[in-house]
Amino acid sequence: MNSLGASICRLAGAVASSGRQGRKLSILMYHRVLPGPDPLRPDEFDRQSFRLQMEVLSDCFNVLPLGRAVELLRSGTLPSRAVSITFDDGYADNATIALPILLDLDLTATFFVTTGFLDGGRMWNDSVIEAIRAAECGVLDLSDSGLGKFELNSTDQRLTAISTLLAKLKYQPISARDDSVARLVSIVGKHLPNDLMMTSDQVRDLADAGMTIGAHTVQHPILKNLSDEDAQYEIRQSREMLEQITGSPVDQFAYPNGRPNMDYDRRDVELLRGLGFGSAVSTAWGVCARDSDIRQLPRFTPWDRTRGRFALRMLHNYSRTSPDTVR
Repeated sequence: MNSLGASICRLAGAVASSGRQGRKLSILMYHRVLPGPDPLRPDEFDRQSFRLQMEVLSDCFNVLPLGRAVELLRSGTLPSRAVSITFDDGYADNATIALPILLDLDLTATFFVTTGFLDGGRMWNDSVIEAIRAAECGVLDLSDSGLGKFELNSTDQRLTAISTLLAKLKYQPISARDDSVARLVSIVGKHLPNDLMMTSDQVRDLADAGMTIGAHTVQHPILKNLSDEDAQYEIRQSREMLEQITGSPVDQFAYPNGRPNMDYDRRDVELLRGLGFGSAVSTAWGVCARDSDIRQLPRFTPWDRTRGRFALRMLHNYSRTSPDTVR
């Protein structure tokens, strides 16, 4: 972005990010940063598109560590054009691709890590995607698992299979979901990658580089569907493991899937409060104001791939002041 465009963006951002409730905070949410475009992961950012967005943030916005931003938001001293960057799940490319870009632009981010998949694990949704990628052309018959049949003769058909399977499996109990995924992988009969997620050393590297590490449960369950005991275990155990890895306190949390009332409820918010978490983020789209619930902070993912559209999306997000929350 040229100097004139950046100046205009900064001025517009100063106006857009201020209101009757004081200045507002946008929290951006990412998952992966791929080496290049992947036709089976069309919504994920690659190295080029991620760097483009980070350059706009560096030129036009005030990027703050999430914990510090929350403190300033609550005290009414948040700067204009405030933004925090977050990543969910703990993918290895966060360390190998995203981190160098962030460091090069002197930016900081918070990485919410699902601990059960570190060091060679693979999230269930990635098992589905990679199994469909590896499957032979023709018909994939999963009728025995109650999941149907899928034509896999084109990229579009594979995308349809992936979206259908993810929707069917997401809200199953963990054991049933894992059984269904294991059956899929067995039918495909191909080796799937085991290096998609970070190692413990990479988590430590992020922390040592000045990034913030946050908890994101152990197995990425739908918290609302768990018993009190199991929900507390998922939250507490993920934090304890991350503190052992980094040697530093972990007091920020991201709800898996993160939709209020559907993926987590008031019980889970109160569990975080009782466990002493300072803040937590959802996936409700919106912007944070001074009166926002600090354990239900909204986030959004701007999908735009050009500088101008991304800047406009960022400015527009400051107008979204009433995100969904649990009561």
